[in-house]
Amino acid sequence: MERIKQALELARQERLKHTGNKAGPRLSGIGGVKKGVEDESIEYTQTRNISISIPELRLKRILVSQKNEVADAYRILRTQILHRMNEKGWNTLAISSPRDGEGTTLTAINLAISLAREVDYTVLLVDANLRTPSVNHQLGFNAEFGLSDYLVKDVPLNQILAHPKNIPRFVVLPAGHAIENSSEMLSSPKMARLVDELKNRYPSRIVIFDLPPILTSSDALAFSPYADALLMVAEEGGTQKQDLRQAFEMLQGVEVIGTVLNKAYTSQKDYGDVELKDGLISRLVNFITRKSAKQTK
Repeated sequence: MERIKQALELARQERLKHTGNKAGPRLSGIGGVKKGVEDESIEYTQTRNISISIPELRLKRILVSQKNEVADAYRILRTQILHRMNEKGWNTLAISSPRDGEGTTLTAINLAISLAREVDYTVLLVDANLRTPSVNHQLGFNAEFGLSDYLVKDVPLNQILAHPKNIPRFVVLPAGHAIENSSEMLSSPKMARLVDELKNRYPSRIVIFDLPPILTSSDALAFSPYADALLMVAEEGGTQKQDLRQAFEMLQGVEVIGTVLNKAYTSQKDYGDVELKDGLISRLVNFITRKSAKQTK
């Protein structure tokens, strides 16, 4: 725990150094918020407020408690991410994996929630998987509209964004309906303008993009230039070394901030000649996942 406290203090100092303790989000615009006297008090004025079931989130292994080993693992990951992003002045992060089922969406949701618990930030989680949307389903709410509706049908964002009332400083932009031309839409000028707006509207906002896998479609590569950096998710016992190597090769020119080794008993050395970028390993231990799975039976 002492190591975690030291890492959190380092992140706090770095954040103050690089941001100059900037003021919080302005009122108006996309996902407009109104801050109270305390940072905990944020009223979302142009975003739909929704209720989500905490017991259901717990069964899905989504971070609802701040006092367990999973929360500790994500605090360490959060601190490392903030340290690297503040060094570069970044505030947008894409998350992907080589193939399906390696934990990208769960990592994106839990990292976003963990970041939202930092009182100096608000977090927007964007489901940019327009082939198989899942973020709103994981969080347990219905989304009549989503990113695909904004891109294709010009549905206003204030009809799309959702704020789970149970989680302060956290807003979700769901993907909406699956579309066939997802790669073209993710690389379109309209998407570029949206990312720029999301990136620059609020100085204290971090935007997380949940992307499709890198090796199963061109979507992630099409979108990756719009994000400041990309976080790779690899699943121990699931991700093949050759897939990880190929994914890194395809991401040449993309800022890969690091790698999350998901469900890990072991360490970086077990991937041999595959370089896990920047040595960033968050060991989200497998027995915790199994323990959660038993609780659902």
